[in-house]
Amino acid sequence: MSQKVQATGKQKSMLMVHTVVFALITALTWMTYDKGANGHWAYPWPAWTTAAWALFLLGHFCIVYSSYEDSGYKDYRHQQGYDA
Repeated sequence: MSQKVQATGKQKSMLMVHTVVFALITALTWMTYDKGANGHWAYPWPAWTTAAWALFLLGHFCIVYSSYEDSGYKDYRHQQGYDA
């Protein structure tokens, strides 16, 4: 049975850095949004970058906290001749 891989301190800290940078840049882009519209409707362009980056952040979170070891990895390496 595959065992859950425990996240290291470095992985957790890099996820925290990713989260903080995401929050700062997202806040900055939404604050600069609609500055030159002068009361008119402006296309919400930050929504695309926010959504895409949020998906990457979710993926990063999943990699850090829900990774399992590959039980067949040793067999694969042996079959490929890496661990002869």
